[in-house]
Amino acid sequence: MITQTANAEGIVGLIEDIFALHGADSYLGEEVTMAEHMLQAAHLAEQQGESESVILAALLHDVGHYANALPPEVLMNGQDNRHQVSGADWLARFFPAEIVEPVRQHVAAKRYLVAVEPSYRACLSQASLDSLTLQGGAMTEEEAQAFAQLPQLEAVIKVRRLDDAAKVAGMQTPDFAHYKPMLQRWVLAAG
Repeated sequence: MITQTANAEGIVGLIEDIFALHGADSYLGEEVTMAEHMLQAAHLAEQQGESESVILAALLHDVGHYANALPPEVLMNGQDNRHQVSGADWLARFFPAEIVEPVRQHVAAKRYLVAVEPSYRACLSQASLDSLTLQGGAMTEEEAQAFAQLPQLEAVIKVRRLDDAAKVAGMQTPDFAHYKPMLQRWVLAAG
C-alpha cells in the first residue's frame, strides 16, 4: 500500500518507487510480475501508435493495487479489492481525466465486453475470469447501455484490451525510465 504522500513534483518519483519496490510482486496468478504486466501494457500501446494518454493509462492501470487499503492478494482470496477506484482516485490528484478515467473504468470495461462481445470471454486468462466473478460478472443490458455512453469509451476499451494482452512471460519492454518524460509532461502543475 502507498503510504507516502506526494505532490505534483514528486509523483513521478513515487510511481517509479512503486515499480522498483513492488514491481517484482506476483501478478495475481499470471505468468508475469506486476511491473512486467504494466510495462507490457504501455509498450503494446506504444507499438499500436496510441496517444500518450492511452499509453500512460495502460502503464498506470493497476497502480491501485498499491494505493489501496486492501492488498492485491485479497482478490485471490475471494474479495474484490476495487483497485481501479483507489488507483483512479489517487491518480486524479495529479493527472487529467484522459489518463484517470481509463484506469477507473478498466474493470467495468471487462464486464462490458463480456456482455456485448460473445467472443471476448475466450480471450481472458483464467485469473481474469476468476476476478470477473468477484467484480460482478457480465453487465446487464441496462448497465452496458449506460457504460456505452461514457465520454472516453474508446480509450477505456483500448486500455482494457491492452490489459488483457499484457500477460506474456518473457516479453521484452522498455523499463520505467522510458516513460518518465511522458509522465512528467502529463503531471498536473501543483496548486
